[in-house]
Amino acid sequence: MKNKEKTSLQQAIYYAKAPIIIALILTPVRYGLELLGLPENAIFIIGLLWLTLGIAIYLGIKLGNQKQAYKILLLSLLIYSPISRIPVAILWWVDTKWEIGTHYGLYYDNFGQALLNHVIYGSLVQLVPGFLLGIVTITIMRYRKTLTKNKPLENG
Repeated sequence: MKNKEKTSLQQAIYYAKAPIIIALILTPVRYGLELLGLPENAIFIIGLLWLTLGIAIYLGIKLGNQKQAYKILLLSLLIYSPISRIPVAILWWVDTKWEIGTHYGLYYDNFGQALLNHVIYGSLVQLVPGFLLGIVTITIMRYRKTLTKNKPLENG
């Protein structure tokens, strides 16, 4: 049987798996640090947007040589982003249900609003800069590849 190439969607799922696991761990860790009383500016760097930007750069590097790099990048981010935001919506519910008082419990009147804003709007906040940064990274990787191909051989 001939080894079949993976589809763009299969590749996107593959590339989204590890970031999803990291995000599902990251949000509760950040929540816990906030409960411990660490100041917001100290835990600001432990956030999903920063993680998304890092993932976008990583994917740009990994996908730079692929024919459908932009498509796989976008699909990976479309899979990763909404799933990564679900714990934020759940922590909104926990925070408001037990009146804990972290920043997760702010802004919304009910779980539907929190879910919509955290999962849909929050995903867009991750997707747009992540996709743009991924495009830039892929472009740089491809440009670097053309430079090494076109580099004249030195006479020694």
